[in-house]
Amino acid sequence: MKIGFIGCGNMASAMIGGIIAKGLYKAEEIIVSDAMDESLAKAKANLKVNTVKDNKEVVKQAEIIVLSVKPQFYEEVIEAICKEVRDEQLVITIAPGKTLKWLDENFGKPVKLIRCMPNTPALVGEGITGVCPNENVTEEELKKAGEILNCFGSYEVVPEHLMDVVVSVSGSSPAYVFMFIEAMADAAVADGMPRAQAYKFAAQSVLGSARMVLETGKHPGELKDMVCSPAGTTIEAVRVLEEKGFRSSVIEAMKACAEKSRSL
Repeated sequence: MKIGFIGCGNMASAMIGGIIAKGLYKAEEIIVSDAMDESLAKAKANLKVNTVKDNKEVVKQAEIIVLSVKPQFYEEVIEAICKEVRDEQLVITIAPGKTLKWLDENFGKPVKLIRCMPNTPALVGEGITGVCPNENVTEEELKKAGEILNCFGSYEVVPEHLMDVVVSVSGSSPAYVFMFIEAMADAAVADGMPRAQAYKFAAQSVLGSARMVLETGKHPGELKDMVCSPAGTTIEAVRVLEEKGFRSSVIEAMKACAEKSRSL
């Protein structure tokens, strides 16, 4: 098998779906394991991949291994598979808080490790993944991992001390954005707009605004100023957001998120 996933939850399914859709690997070249029979059945039915119950079987058969279980299960899973991991295999992890040093200590031997932090927009092919390889990974192997990550969005290589920041700015931030969209839609509903239409207006505005930042290269503050006409409606709304501590709340929430990631 070309690639194997230990754990097949939402994130792994998004990654696998992107890999198959982009044609990087065929479904029959992918093997997955999961402790839940329901998850395996879903992967088999929806993704048409090979499924097994034994994590060791994934390690034996795959060239690249993705550890996609929750952080609290990493120690148990690594302990069970570490002896099966071969020198030439590439291991990709997607758990917050699990440092390269921690991973190295738990494997107990030199392993080619790439620590990644993807996010849920991978489900629609718009994810962003922070990537940090250890010293055993070659440039060619990092490029190969990048090809995988590009199947469901994009990626950026970052120094490991910034990985907890990646968790707060992208890994967890979709939740903040969903809350923002929900709040905007609630306000529109309060002013008489049907809810389905309110969600569409709010979500499309967030999507379009994000594309403006990425595609124009302009500073977000400059783009904000373009909308804020003198004595207009937008600057009045911005005034209230500032009064209520909008930016400060976001900053403090992200700092708390990063600190929680460090403690995992």
